[in-house]
Amino acid sequence: MKQNYSILCDEIIKNLNTTPNLLLHSCCAPCSSYVISYLSDYFNITVLYYNPNISPKEEYEIRKKEQIRLIDELKTKNKVSFIDCDYDNETYEKQIKGLEQEKEGGKRCYKCFLLRLEKTASLAHEYNYDFFTTTLSVSPYKNSYVLNDIGNMLEKKYNVKWLYSDFKKKDGYKKSIELSKKYNLYRQNYCGCIYSKKETISNTM
Repeated sequence: MKQNYSILCDEIIKNLNTTPNLLLHSCCAPCSSYVISYLSDYFNITVLYYNPNISPKEEYEIRKKEQIRLIDELKTKNKVSFIDCDYDNETYEKQIKGLEQEKEGGKRCYKCFLLRLEKTASLAHEYNYDFFTTTLSVSPYKNSYVLNDIGNMLEKKYNVKWLYSDFKKKDGYKKSIELSKKYNLYRQNYCGCIYSKKETISNTM
């Protein structure tokens, strides 16, 4: 039977006896809205904006600014801070070389998840965070089993606890849409990379 990662997340939170420091990889402001709102009751959060897959650079900058604005405006119980990473699309292109024609959700996306989550785990280890995780599982288009498998592998490699999650559960995705409307957040119409953009355009023609 497949693991229910939403329940597992709740169990981890229930057993906390302090307010741990969490490094939260965020793909964008809309997806992070619900996740930050939920987790900030239990963690001191640092949002890591590391998304070298996003293209073009102008799109990257728009999404980053929205992420910063959301953190500034969102009312939270515990502290939320921000780490900005430089735009580095070249690293992403090297990571997925040979997989450019893969369908969304396939091998190219796996490599992209791995790239972003490994950066998160590495920084979490370097700066002594208690946990790391990602907002990606809030999307109905992202496979929580794949994400949590990667997280589990990186937990062992970097010796930092992975916060298991499936944030789309318990109406998480619906709540992220509601919060996006409340804060008037820019909602992109493709995941991020140029290949997902081309696929989106192709599917609407």
